[in-house]
Amino acid sequence: MMLRFMTAGESHGKCLVGILEGLPAGLQIDPAFINGELRRRRLGYGRGGRMRIEKDQVEIASGVRHGRTLGSPVSFFIENRDWKNWREAMSSEPAPDGANLRSVTRPRPGHVDLAGALKFCTHDARDVLERASARETAARVAAGAICKLFLARFGARFGSHVLAIGRERVPAECESLPVAGILAIDPEAPVRCADPQAEKRMTALIDAARKAGDSLGGVLEAVAAGIPAGLGTHAQWDRRLDGLIGQALMSIPACKAVEIGTGVAAAASFGSEVHDEIFFDEGTHRFYRNTNRAGGIEGGISNGQEIRARLYMKPIPTLRKALRSVDLKSKEPMEASFERTDVCVVPAAAVIAEAMLALVLARAFLEKFGGDSMAEVEANFAAYGRLLDSF
Repeated sequence: MMLRFMTAGESHGKCLVGILEGLPAGLQIDPAFINGELRRRRLGYGRGGRMRIEKDQVEIASGVRHGRTLGSPVSFFIENRDWKNWREAMSSEPAPDGANLRSVTRPRPGHVDLAGALKFCTHDARDVLERASARETAARVAAGAICKLFLARFGARFGSHVLAIGRERVPAECESLPVAGILAIDPEAPVRCADPQAEKRMTALIDAARKAGDSLGGVLEAVAAGIPAGLGTHAQWDRRLDGLIGQALMSIPACKAVEIGTGVAAAASFGSEVHDEIFFDEGTHRFYRNTNRAGGIEGGISNGQEIRARLYMKPIPTLRKALRSVDLKSKEPMEASFERTDVCVVPAAAVIAEAMLALVLARAFLEKFGGDSMAEVEANFAAYGRLLDSF
């Protein structure tokens, strides 16, 4: 069965809901690990007041018994604690606490407001922005955590780090850290970058943006290690692994570009400077490479090296220093709407990128080694390993 994932829920609705279908029976589910991943998402220098309200905890609703998956769809929900503060009356009567969600008629440049209002023919952008909010990514992180638990059974590890906030960047030696170096970064660190001096400069820049009523983007890298060769395929354009990863990562709100390996630098290099030379180890009877400029994928197929992807995040579009806009109803020039918001989401986006990478790789893994139970998947994976040993 193909691994499928869906979410439901709005930013200030009662809860976020996720359904993960296609997991084999017998996978041990660790709610503490999932909640730890949700906590990582909430952290990060530049986050706003919403993250002080939400204490994201996953509640498994179906598909798990005695702590193990049943082979049926796993559903879960995450309560939105802020719903009580922002609920909207379903009638003309005001909410008891007077905290109705106000209409949004002044679209924010760079946000979904205008495009969504035109698409759904509404003069209240609240109808679309609630679902488009990055709050939805909490459900993705929970599902990605379950996929990490699954892939960990086969030796996979995931990590991420921040390379740049605005114009402040880590030094060159921190650009391509090994996985061990990435995992060694304190998950409670404000920016989660490898260089303390760069982190100080980044936090100072975020402080300056906050004071100015502005926002900042940046660059992050997500890495998956221990991924076997052979996931994905070259056979059809829509099943190439790098294409699937690119689509998943580009779906993260505020992500405007994705780079696999050293793809950007490769465009300005000779082929001899780009491609990873191949060697063979007689002792392990395995092929290996001394470089990984391809980011672990060649021809749409994983090649056994670490999968590395960089995301380029734009500054979020909700600004205290409002940009010019036009009212959807009156068509008069106005300043764009402002709502409580973050200043910089790059550290949090790194955690979301790990989750999306895990979702794509778990799906590709099950397409190759799938079975109805963990025992069957493990047997299929072991048989493939023996095949590679004798290749």
